[in-house]
Formats: sequence, structure tokens, C-alpha cells
Amino acid sequence: MPEAPHTAASSPLARAVGRRSLLVGSLALGAAGALTVPAAAAPARPGRRLPGDPFTLGVASGDPDHDGFVLWTRLAVDPHAAGGLGGMPSRTFRVEWQVAADDRFRRIVRHGVAQARPQSAHSVHVELSGLPAGREYWYRFRVDGHVSPAGRTRTAPHPFSFGEPLTMGFVSCSQFEHGYFTSYRRLAEDEPDLILHLGDYQYEYKKGDYTIPGGNPRDHEGPETVSLADYRHRYAQYRSDPDLRAAHAAAPWLVVFDDHEVENNWAGTVPEEGSDTPSTAAFLKRRAAAFQAYYENMPLRRTSLPHGPGMQLYRRIRWGRLANFHMLDTRQFRDDQACGDGYKNCAAADDPSRTITGGVQEKWLIEGFRRSAARWDILGQQVFFGQRDRDAGPLKVTSMDAWDGYTASRERITRGWVDARVRNAVVLTGDVHAHWAGDLELDYDDPSARPVGSELVCSSVTTGGDGADGDGTHPWFKHNPALKFYSNQRGYVLTRIDRAQMKADFKTVPTVRTPGAAASTKATYVIEDRVPGLHQTYLRPYTKPGTLTATPDLDRQTVEAETAP
Repeated sequence: MPEAPHTAASSPLARAVGRRSLLVGSLALGAAGALTVPAAAAPARPGRRLPGDPFTLGVASGDPDHDGFVLWTRLAVDPHAAGGLGGMPSRTFRVEWQVAADDRFRRIVRHGVAQARPQSAHSVHVELSGLPAGREYWYRFRVDGHVSPAGRTRTAPHPFSFGEPLTMGFVSCSQFEHGYFTSYRRLAEDEPDLILHLGDYQYEYKKGDYTIPGGNPRDHEGPETVSLADYRHRYAQYRSDPDLRAAHAAAPWLVVFDDHEVENNWAGTVPEEGSDTPSTAAFLKRRAAAFQAYYENMPLRRTSLPHGPGMQLYRRIRWGRLANFHMLDTRQFRDDQACGDGYKNCAAADDPSRTITGGVQEKWLIEGFRRSAARWDILGQQVFFGQRDRDAGPLKVTSMDAWDGYTASRERITRGWVDARVRNAVVLTGDVHAHWAGDLELDYDDPSARPVGSELVCSSVTTGGDGADGDGTHPWFKHNPALKFYSNQRGYVLTRIDRAQMKADFKTVPTVRTPGAAASTKATYVIEDRVPGLHQTYLRPYTKPGTLTATPDLDRQTVEAETAP
């Protein structure tokens, strides 16, 4: 079959990342003519040919198992077209897919055809199984003579094997308007085996609604996202970013949403405005639209296909005997935030009946602890888990949107892993637009309490703007001794996990106002096997004069900032 012109120079991803050429160009497409399927399955091409490249949103993979993974793409000849369907004709396209054991696609191990339907915004989800465990693969798609960029993915180790050490990065909070997605690009260049996105992949606001000091470097298109067309259009704008596409093509992803994939600070069936408004029915309609668009744009298995305003997102991914990843949903089943949300001294936060996970998910998680034989049990979740009291006096003033607003729920889950004798418990967190690290305890008010786990919190990719460098401390440390590290620059966390330890490098970039900044390691922490708690092994010196600057609060509710006491 003749191919449309497609060269390394013409592909924005071909210039992305270095060795392995995760992404296309002459290596991945040198064998483009070999991307075929048996004649009986050759895709029909009714109607006119597509007017341009339909792979402008890139490719992705996710939810790896020991024998397979999910492959994803979404067709869009014009990501910015009104209506949210990427300028695609309103008909079904048969999309060829191909998986290879090498980046030149000389050793094809699987191929087939998937349907890209207008009802699902021409998204494609291919679930593969039956592949050898612990292997690296490359994949690509073709439709109507156009060949996609290539992506790199892998299967997890065999359930009875530790496999090789795991390089895993995690990110959160990528507000398109607040800067360039440099951290995605730098994470892709680190060639991780696995990437976790812990929420706020996209933001719902219209242009001008969420601005940072000095003005936003770029703008959202369209209105605040409410309808399915709105959400589809917004995801297309985000996924047209070349740095984000590079990160998706670099490794399989595990994703969970937080609030901004729907709207700010939603809780269960309660919209941001609160339960005493007449907008709950409208909110559930909005939630259904948001969930549908989220699924269409993420490499998720069909078990996560939404049903109206409901979606099965919490799940467990086993990385051999090395790690269990318990991916949580702390939005869909939570009680409404107590005391009107925000930072409060709130007795209702300690109500034992309140939950941030819902009873079914909590039971599922604790049962997972009991059955675990993994070296590391890792919770991938959205909001700050450990206690952060912002008041140095006798009052306890904490965030009602985080686990501090659901203390009994936090204690039940913490005690669940302690009672199950989980070997190493680590919580990974996003949401707060700054790097944090701390120990986890059963009783944060007991000065003699010993760590029972660790929490690693990644900064935002862009949200809040540049932030500022610092010395790794925060004024809250004085009355929150479990907190160990803080940085107010944007970035991501890169970890290396093996049998003996989990090492976390807190990566930062000096600016997101312009693209292309270099990333550096601000601090490195190590968690040793069977030794709960964090140990700092490196801290980059702070040499800039001045003090930390406050950035807009993550919830846009008050003038109190995450970065100021």
C-alpha cells in the first residue's frame, strides 16, 4: 500500500527523546511498508480520504500486566476543530495496529485491526494478552495511508519473578495555561519503565478564569468544560502538546483522575457549589460527560468504561513480586468536604463515619494488603495523605479536601497495612503543586510515634507557574515533624525500585514560562526495605537570594497558598 509522506523531520515526536527513538522517524517508520494485515482483514475505505494526518494526538499504552497491556490512539485531523471530534468525518474507521519486539519493526509479534467510531471520538483501545512477561515492545497504528508515531511499552514481570529494577516516574497537575509541559519531556528522556499520572491531567476553566502572576503563558480554547464536546475538545488541545505526546509514547501509564478532570473540588455527587444548591442533577450529567471523555483519552482497559456518571477506576496492577500498585479513586465515593472545605479547624473531620474512598473501595484496599506478597505496596492516589497542620498553636488547621479532612478513613487504611504486616508501604501523591516528602504514622499527635510508611508527593507539571527555589524546608516543619522535604518548583519524581530500596529523585525545572528548560535533581530520598521512613541522601544547595514566593492556592478558594505558612 502506498504511504503518505512521513519523515523524521516532519514528526514533532521524532525530535523528542534520544536513544531508543521512542518515537518515530526513520527508525520506527523505516519499515512502514510492512504495516499490513491479512488481505481478508484489509480495511475498507469508503468515502474521501482524510485531508491530513489523523495521529496529531499521538499514541499511548497503559495498565500493563505480565502478559499484555492496553494500546491507545485517537484520530483527529484537526485537534482544535469545534465540536470536540478533531475534524474527523462522522464515520467509522478501521485502524491497523502493530506490536514489535524491536524499534525498527523487523520482528512483528502481533497485529490486527480496531474500530475507531465517532461515538467514542474515534478513540481506539486495544487490549493485548498472551505476550511474554518482562519484555519491551514497540507499537504503532495506521489508517488511510497515514502511519502513527511509534510508542514504547512493556509487560510486567511474571507474578513469581522480581524482574529487573523498576524505573518509575510520577506526575500530576498539568494546567496548560500556566506554562509549558517541559517536565513531561524530561521524564520521557529518562526512559522510565512506567509512568503514573495522579490527577489533574487537564483543567476545566475557560481563558482568564485561572491566572498566575504575570499572566498565563498560553490559553485554553473554548468555554469552561461542561458538555461532552467541551471535554473532548479540551483533551485534544492538551494532547496536541508535543511534550505530553512524548511522555505518553515513552512508557506505559497508570492513570487516576482527581478533581479538575471534572470540576474543582467535587466530592461524590456534590458539585463545587455544594449540596444545598439545585445543581446536583446537572452535575451528574457533567460528571458523565467528563468520565466519558476521560476514558476516550486514556489507555484504560474496558473494565473502566464509564456507565453514565459512574466509572470503575480504582484497580491493582502487579509488577511481579516487586510491587503492587494500588491505584485509588478519592473523588467518586467520598463524603462532601467538611466545614465548607478549605483549611479549617474542624471537628467533623474526625467523624468516624466519614470516608474519602467509600466503604467498598476501602475494603478492597485492605483486603489487598492482607493478600499481598509484594516487596513494595504502593498507593497511587490524588491528595495529601499525611497530616499537615498549618497552625503552630493549639488548634489543628488542616485541608478538608485532603485525607486530613477524613482522619478516620486515613487511620483505618494505615492500620490496615500495619495489621496486614505489609513489608513496605509507600503512598504517592499529587494535587498540591509542590514537592513534599514525609513519614506516615498511626498517630500524628504522639511525639513518640514511629514511622509506619512513607509519602512522596510530586510537584505540578505547570500549575501555579514557576514557583521558586528554596532550601528544602518549610515553616510547617516545626509543628509537623513527620514532614521532611519541600520544594516549590515545578517538576516530577523519578524513582528506582529494587529488592533492597526505593530511591526517589525529586526533579525540578527552573521555569515553565518558556519551553525547553533543563531538569535537575533537587533532592534524593531513599526508603530501605523493612525500614519505614525516609532517609535523605542528597539536597541541592539553595544559592538564590530572597524568600519563597506564594503561588495561587490549588483550590482557588482563599489567599492562603500551599507555598506559604
